[in-house]
Amino acid sequence: MESHVLPHQRNPMNTGTTIEVKAPASSANLGPGFDCVGISFALYTTVRVKVQEVLEIVPIGKDLEGTPRDETNIVYQAMLALAQEAGQVLPPVRLEIESGIPLARGLGSSAAALVAGMVAANELLGKPLNTQQLFDLASRLEGHPDNAGASLVGGAVVATFDGQTSKYLQFQLPQHLRALLVVPQYALETSKARGVLPETYSRSDMVFQLSHAALLAAGLASGNLTVFKEAMRDRLHQPYRAALVPGLLELLEGAPGHGALGAALSGAGPSVLCFYEENTDLSGLKNFLTGVLEQHGVTALLEELPLDNRGVLIQTL
Repeated sequence: MESHVLPHQRNPMNTGTTIEVKAPASSANLGPGFDCVGISFALYTTVRVKVQEVLEIVPIGKDLEGTPRDETNIVYQAMLALAQEAGQVLPPVRLEIESGIPLARGLGSSAAALVAGMVAANELLGKPLNTQQLFDLASRLEGHPDNAGASLVGGAVVATFDGQTSKYLQFQLPQHLRALLVVPQYALETSKARGVLPETYSRSDMVFQLSHAALLAAGLASGNLTVFKEAMRDRLHQPYRAALVPGLLELLEGAPGHGALGAALSGAGPSVLCFYEENTDLSGLKNFLTGVLEQHGVTALLEELPLDNRGVLIQTL
């Protein structure tokens, strides 16, 4: 039986029952929406949890080789944080983890991991936290609400965060909207990408940023895709991160002229997100993207992805 997030009720799971939670990938910022706008993709981190006598953490698949198999595992840490928030004790579990989300590519892999862990623990403990409380906790654990919020509730999320609580609105994304992801075959740690940002900005840059963030939010809320080309422009982080992502500025500037509705760095990068409408001929856009990357000696995968309007999914096995 599959369900969405999450009624506020108590119904602790029986020993031996396996809970499966799928948390989707996400893209943050979308250009000017720095740390406050995110969308959800149909790529998933999956965790399966079952109560047993001793703790057992089982990362599955080549991409998770080297993932901690002890209490330092990020998914298990999120489970512990949920239990602490709920004032309950987490029982020993068998925790299986699989990820279909490329790591350190700006696709919210860490946010999906912590959301999956939190929700699994919430189910295990009888759903002591409601969706707003889960959203607040995820924002605190992640440090900002964009990736974690989109992974939790799906669609597009516009949110504020004061360090403790979030206010957010979720919008269903248009069914004909699609994403083309350019995923370079090298990693870029978020800490490094944040480290290149300046401490201060000019008034003109902030006016530019605020106006474009407002236009982006209005476009997402209304489903008006025509504004994306202009709305996804940014002066706060993308120009400064360009030195870490070869060809970035050329990709962002040129993609709308080759069939994209708009383009932005996905989160902290190095992946680049291009929106397009269903049934668009992507040959010109793909040729342009690969051509720019080849000029800079970068190998990348191009992935066509549907967007996710559902958020985290829960199934009892």
